[in-house]
Amino acid sequence: MPGSGRIPRVPRVARPSAPAEGQQGDAEEARVRLGRGAKVTVLGAAARGSDDSQLRTGADAPGTPQGPQAPSAGADSPSVREDRETTPSRGRPRFPGWGSGTPARKPAGASPSRVAPREPARDDAPGVAGSTADVLAFPEPPRRRRRRRALTVAAVAVVLVAGLMALVLFTPLIAVRSVVVQGTHLLSVQQVEAALAPVMGRPLAQVGDDQVRSLVSPLVQVKAVSARAVPPDTLVVTVTERVPVALVKSEGKLLVVDGDGVVLGEASDTSQYPVPVIDGAAMPLGQEVFKAVTAVLAALPADVLAQLATATAQSVDSVELRLTDGRSVVWGNAQERELKARVLAALMKAAENPQKGQTPARVFDVSAPRHPVTR
Repeated sequence: MPGSGRIPRVPRVARPSAPAEGQQGDAEEARVRLGRGAKVTVLGAAARGSDDSQLRTGADAPGTPQGPQAPSAGADSPSVREDRETTPSRGRPRFPGWGSGTPARKPAGASPSRVAPREPARDDAPGVAGSTADVLAFPEPPRRRRRRRALTVAAVAVVLVAGLMALVLFTPLIAVRSVVVQGTHLLSVQQVEAALAPVMGRPLAQVGDDQVRSLVSPLVQVKAVSARAVPPDTLVVTVTERVPVALVKSEGKLLVVDGDGVVLGEASDTSQYPVPVIDGAAMPLGQEVFKAVTAVLAALPADVLAQLATATAQSVDSVELRLTDGRSVVWGNAQERELKARVLAALMKAAENPQKGQTPARVFDVSAPRHPVTR
């Protein structure tokens, strides 16, 4: 009753009578046990022109005798009533004891056989989710199989490359045991090998140009160096030495210098190197005039440099060269020295075969290389 505060109880339904003895077998044959979530399609006569197109289970299956007190379509069966008594609703409790902290009372007169426990679904039962009988093994798509093979091959290749790199870089199996030195003239091979002694025994792949350059840098004769690994245990070092361009007389010594003015060592006499001699008293080492003269000498071809006797300069713009046969060269400053060197070589070659009646040139003026003068 509205406003009374009391909750109406579900009406009791009489238990249907047992089927007759002759109908027991039909009722048993009509029962169909279905798993949870199973789908059933009725074929044949059972699906034609009948409102009973859905298959019923348990006591509602066709062929099961119903007693005179069978519940109508609108009444609740005992199993439905049990489900309602054990399932909480969203709103206000509909049955006594729900939400009040006290257990719900069983309706009076209910038979224990009417509330039967449900059987747990078996994994091998047809239609049950997770059943092994319903799982079909389909072949793996070719595209996925190719992708899996490619990934496997790539992973194996990465592992092999990583192992090979670790073997090469971090193990002494491929280490430096011999050094081959090439390109030395001012230096001896033993001097370079002694400088490279720290690389002996190191993994060959870890020795590069930078390390070799740092080891041979104390040798002033070396201008550049490169290293090349030759497996399994050889390091080939190629040395580019500085080129001597002059001998400087200083304090009774003959100092060998290159085009940058770097002192490469000492010479025993002037015939040891085919280069001109510079008076160190007139042009001290390191001054701008001295650097200008050495820069000019470095630009000359080797055959022209071998014919020079001396090189002098009063300033950076007045460099003069004297050949061994007494001829002289007016060079000027150190600008455009490559062009001046080519012009001087051409003039000296032409002077070797002078025209008939012409006096051989004794002075070659290349201070203005685009307008050279001989006299």
